[in-house]
Amino acid sequence: MQDVLFPYIREHLEDYLSAHWEEDECKQDVHLLKKQAEEDLKQNRACPVHTVDQTVHTDEEKAIREVVDNVLWQMAADRKTTALKQLQGHMWRAAYAAGKIKGEVYQDVVPAIRRWRRHGLKVYIYSSGSIEAQKLLFGYSVEGDLLDLFDGHFDTNVGAKVESKSYERIAERIGCSPEDIMFLTDVTREAKAAEDAGLNVVVVVRPGNMELTEEERTHYKIVTTFSQLELTGRA
Repeated sequence: MQDVLFPYIREHLEDYLSAHWEEDECKQDVHLLKKQAEEDLKQNRACPVHTVDQTVHTDEEKAIREVVDNVLWQMAADRKTTALKQLQGHMWRAAYAAGKIKGEVYQDVVPAIRRWRRHGLKVYIYSSGSIEAQKLLFGYSVEGDLLDLFDGHFDTNVGAKVESKSYERIAERIGCSPEDIMFLTDVTREAKAAEDAGLNVVVVVRPGNMELTEEERTHYKIVTTFSQLELTGRA
C-alpha cells in the first residue's frame, strides 16, 4: 500500500489544501505544521524556505504553496512527525471515503482470519501505521469492510515494533500470556523483539520482502501464505 498511499499525497496535496483550506480541521493541520517548522528552524533542521505561514497577510495561494513545500520536504526526508502524519491521515480518510483508493490485502489473508476466528481465536493488528490508518485500510479494502475481523488495534503509541517491551504491553492489554500469542511479521527485527518478550513468532515471506539470511531461515518458522498456518485453540 505504501506505493499507493504516499504517491497519492504528493499528487493531490495542493488540490486537497485548496479545497479544505477554510475548514477547521485543515486549519488545525496547518497550525501543527507551522509549529513543527518553527521547531525545526530552532534546531537548524530545516531551511527557512520550508517555514509555514498562515497569517492573514499572506496570499492564500502562496501560503498553500509553502505548506506543500514543507510537506514534500518532510516526506522526502522520511520524517514521521505528528503534524505530517495527521495531515496524511486526513487526506487518506477523504480518499478512502470517496473510493479513490482502497486497502490492498493479500488473497490468503481474509479466509485465514475467518478460519482462525471460527476456532475461537482473537485477532489483533499491530502496525507502525496509526490506528486510524489501519482502520481506513481495512474498512475500505478491496474486499470490503473487514473491521469486524479484528478484536483490536495497536500502533507505536504502545512502543516501537523492534522493542520487546511493546509486545509485553500488548499481552498485558489484551489480558493474555505472551506464550499464548502468535505474532506474524515480515520483519526479523520485529520477530526478535516479540520472541524476546516470550511470544510465538512466524515470519511471513512475501514478494518484495528483504531476503532472509540462512541463520534467520533456520531459526524462525517461515510461511509464504496465511493458509499454511493451522492455528486452533492456543497461540
